[in-house]
Amino acid sequence: MNMSPAQQSLETRTVHPVPDRHGSNLYTTDTQFAPLLQLYLPQDVNAHLQPYLTRMGELAGGRLDELALIADKNPPTLAQRTRTGQDAQRIDKHPAYVEMERVAYGDFSLAIMSHREGVLGWAAKLPPLAKYALTYLFVQAEFGLCCPLSMTDSLTRTLRKFGAPALVDKYWAQLTATDFADQAQGAMFMTEQAAGSDIANTQTLAAPHADGAWRLTGDKWFCSNPDAAFAMVLARVEGDPPGMKGVSLFLLPRRLDDGSSNHYRIIRLKDKLGTRSMASGEIQLDGAVAYLVGEQGRGFAQMADMVNNSRLSNGVRAAGMMRRAVAEAEYIAQHRQAFGKALQDMPLMRRQLDKLRMRSEQARTMVLQTSQALQRSDAGEPGGYALLRILTPLIKFRACRDARQVTGDAMEVRGGCGYIEEWSDPRLVRDAHLGSIWEGTSNIVALDVLRAIRREDSLAALQAHAAALLAQTQAAPAFKQALHAAMQRAGEFAAAAVAANADGERLARSAASALYNSFTAIAMAWEASQTGSAQRLRWAQLVLVHRVLPRDPLQEADIPAAWLQTA
Repeated sequence: MNMSPAQQSLETRTVHPVPDRHGSNLYTTDTQFAPLLQLYLPQDVNAHLQPYLTRMGELAGGRLDELALIADKNPPTLAQRTRTGQDAQRIDKHPAYVEMERVAYGDFSLAIMSHREGVLGWAAKLPPLAKYALTYLFVQAEFGLCCPLSMTDSLTRTLRKFGAPALVDKYWAQLTATDFADQAQGAMFMTEQAAGSDIANTQTLAAPHADGAWRLTGDKWFCSNPDAAFAMVLARVEGDPPGMKGVSLFLLPRRLDDGSSNHYRIIRLKDKLGTRSMASGEIQLDGAVAYLVGEQGRGFAQMADMVNNSRLSNGVRAAGMMRRAVAEAEYIAQHRQAFGKALQDMPLMRRQLDKLRMRSEQARTMVLQTSQALQRSDAGEPGGYALLRILTPLIKFRACRDARQVTGDAMEVRGGCGYIEEWSDPRLVRDAHLGSIWEGTSNIVALDVLRAIRREDSLAALQAHAAALLAQTQAAPAFKQALHAAMQRAGEFAAAAVAANADGERLARSAASALYNSFTAIAMAWEASQTGSAQRLRWAQLVLVHRVLPRDPLQEADIPAAWLQTA
């Protein structure tokens, strides 16, 4: 039988001693994803999205992967003048990055999908999970570009939610244009040298102007996508009180109404460990024209909506990168021979792959659950916001930290080749470390879990949701009881940390991990019950064994026999 070139290429990859998965469809080869989307998405939406998911999977495993490697090796550069000597700053992006922008912004409309009808041929607005499912595939090839995508999406959401109608009307068409050539990108400029996580220490000043706009003066220290058409900026209004109450939120356009450049400069671009494809820089504001968004003095509360949306996106990216790393490790273990055996047939390798899969699948479940909570919250459903407020920092905290370990351990499966920049592994490892820093370090986000419990009664919402899932789960009674007990203990631990006030803050990370692991074990068991996946049920059991229950490090930890009973 004659084989096509693609089949011949796959055959070559299969028998070659150095396995190469490039060219695989990252959606159709992922046996877990389609059944889970069928469970979480409305049937008609899921059916409509299948060709787009398949196409994105094909691109992520092929052309996008090639472009990401090129863009990573050719980072953007800052030009200060034209060749004729005119002062006209611009960031020059490599054509590979621009081509990826065209796919993400133009072909799949990932930045505007949540803000208008008619995207991807769907008459109504698509649910949040549609955007995150496609992003989950896209990020398996390219992480850096997902930051501008998320900020554009989040800026548009925050402007619509808090901006004055006239301000929204002025810029809405640019922010939600369907044609790539007309689309505006967004950014957020918050970080200052003295005000990283401590927003109350913001030094940038805002002064009112006779034309109704404001003028911003100051320095912003870390600004990703610094040449974006619009940025949300935190600044202190002159004369307002010190601390958080004096900080307000402003929309900063890159260009003024007459087409001239606004009054701020990109001082330099950052030389980063990861996300090399995407520009990050330092901004100096010199009387820059900006517009107040929302209530004066409530800037952080309003910016928090944008930050939380970005934190969810961070969790999605971490989950996608873990999936890519694990899938690469699985492929190598299947096709790499050593000592007369495939790696996957060796007991120690099987054990290590299980641990990688477990963390990766936990994060995937959190993407699905948090996307659903976002939809419920935006629809105004009772308990929806409280649930979203705790799931968002949980996925940002734990999934981003897990991604650092999973990408590193998966790189080891490839061996020496995994350390070579021709492969995806080094890029995944470098990029994964950023998730724990952007939009709040691990400490800050873990403390936000306690804050959500204290202010929004989010623990009760999480426990109620977990109980509802567990009630719908078909599993061995002993395992269900173990899941219930784990969630109860995690809740008690977190509640005690909150009750201890400042002294309890030292337990924030432990409490967040306990809630994340206990909840994901329940949600994964529910998913397994609904989809009939014995594999997913086993991963849920492994989460309890390895990440929740106490165990003797000098004794093998195994799934209790009582958890395996069917009745």
